Amino acid sequence: MKSSFSAVSGAPQGEAFHKLEREDLLSRLRFAPESGHIWLDTKRMFLLHTDAFGTLRQEIIETIGLASARGIFTRMGYLSGSRDAELAKKIRADMTYFERYAVGPQLHALEGIVTVEPVRVEIDVERGHHYGEFLWRESIEAEAHVAAYGVGPEAVCWMQIGYACGYASAFMGRAILYREVECKAQGFAACRIVGKPAEEWADAEEDLQFLRAQSFVAKPVVDYGSKKNVVAQTALKIDTSTGSRRTQSRALVGASPGFNIVCHTIKRVAPTDAPVLILGESGVGKEMFARALHGESSRADKPFVAVNCAAIPEQLIEAELFGVEKGAFTGAISSRPGRFERANGGTLFLDELGCLSLPAQSKLLRAVQEGEIERVGDSRLRMVDVRIIAATNEDLRAAVAQKRFREDLYYRLNVYPVQIPPLRERQEDVSLLMSYFLERMCLRHRRNVPGFTDRAIDLLLSHSWPGNVRELENVIERAVILAQDGSPVDACHLPELHTQKMPARAAKACATTHTPETPEPAAHVPAEPEDEPLHKSADDSAWLDTQQQSDAIRMAIERHRGNLSAAAHELGITRAQLAYRANKLGLADLFRRRS
Repeated sequence: MKSSFSAVSGAPQGEAFHKLEREDLLSRLRFAPESGHIWLDTKRMFLLHTDAFGTLRQEIIETIGLASARGIFTRMGYLSGSRDAELAKKIRADMTYFERYAVGPQLHALEGIVTVEPVRVEIDVERGHHYGEFLWRESIEAEAHVAAYGVGPEAVCWMQIGYACGYASAFMGRAILYREVECKAQGFAACRIVGKPAEEWADAEEDLQFLRAQSFVAKPVVDYGSKKNVVAQTALKIDTSTGSRRTQSRALVGASPGFNIVCHTIKRVAPTDAPVLILGESGVGKEMFARALHGESSRADKPFVAVNCAAIPEQLIEAELFGVEKGAFTGAISSRPGRFERANGGTLFLDELGCLSLPAQSKLLRAVQEGEIERVGDSRLRMVDVRIIAATNEDLRAAVAQKRFREDLYYRLNVYPVQIPPLRERQEDVSLLMSYFLERMCLRHRRNVPGFTDRAIDLLLSHSWPGNVRELENVIERAVILAQDGSPVDACHLPELHTQKMPARAAKACATTHTPETPEPAAHVPAEPEDEPLHKSADDSAWLDTQQQSDAIRMAIERHRGNLSAAAHELGITRAQLAYRANKLGLADLFRRRS
């Protein structure tokens, strides 16, 4: 989908940008003085005097410095822009891309921040192309800054730049960086901004740093080609020297408030040696945050040893953690150190801590508490200097109450808990992760997939992600494999999400996607004894209506080139049920001719 217009004098599309009907936006703004509320759709708002905003801004600058203040306001704006993008997609779901995208500038004016005048806008979502140039007039930030500091050499509309980045990134499904190239606070008549994908800016890092809560964000925290886990910053880039799964570095990516708070929390505890307990659902990236914590600590150049407690059999846990002496048991033909010794001087990461049995917990407690271990088959105590980071997706307090977890070990490890929010509470991170995983998977599988269609972006942003970041990575990897080389990821390449409830516009569009060029005649289809509904698929998605059933069946049959048995297996139903249902829905022309 390509949308391009120019706002030069006399251009009709530029005029349309200003004259678009705004009643749908104004109707979402509600004042409820009896309850002390102002609502913009379902989000609570509030009014603030410009002078008060200017004073707050000045005090923050004077208290923490210009650079830190800029980061706070930029991230604040990014959140606001991302939330307004959700609103735009919701209230103008059936309108053109241009009409939906125009909501952002219109809301900016409606919220009293600035008036927006488009100069040049070129958007091709499917190819990942974005170029936006706008003029800002009556900027509240520029006005507040000039009142406090006068005209100066720096552009100062930080909150508004963050808004533009967050809004455009949510629409494009990739990191879009806007930069203020002229500012009224510099003496210009108006502020001018230019935006394009982050990778197209040669010096993007100068601005990207203000979108990150801490310096370790977007750095490789798992770098398999280096002895240290944290290396030079790469500004959301990955190691392109090889596409191997085993050698690709991995980075923490995010800009949501929940993500930023975790980063601040990690930064605070990193210089200490305190044990850290990382809590969060499966798939949120607990080990990634643990590696980032290690990389920010004074032990960064020492080993980081990870142990999956759930993968070690009960009878081997002591040998794995503490080591074995030669002859300790049958098969112990040589001495070997355990994980504690291998991590000496560095960090030991105990993942899936809640899976340890009570006897194993008892053995672990002394090592954690006293810093001394004893190899299996040895009587000599060995001192170890290890920082412990543990992680679990279980409620350890409940496990303690149920006598499944030792209370003394819990208090020993729970010195500094870090709670990682699930991805459904970090909506602003999804578009950044989409872009990050797309680049990784294209490199890994040697594919050229330039981006996502607008329909695919809607599906990905509206999904609740019960499997968190791991599920998103899995979905993007499958989509990259399914997509045609040189073509973007479309809704039909997201079968797990497509069969669930989706935006109406995406469902309607997908019904006509990828029709076979030469459909073959249908074989005879026997009647099914009962008109049973389709069974749920392997991912337990709900089959909500006939249109979605038709879409899912069409894609499954096309994906398997008319092979009903294979398509039925994918959908979790029998071949006879699929044949009956497809024939009833008018999809018989997709069947392969069978002899």
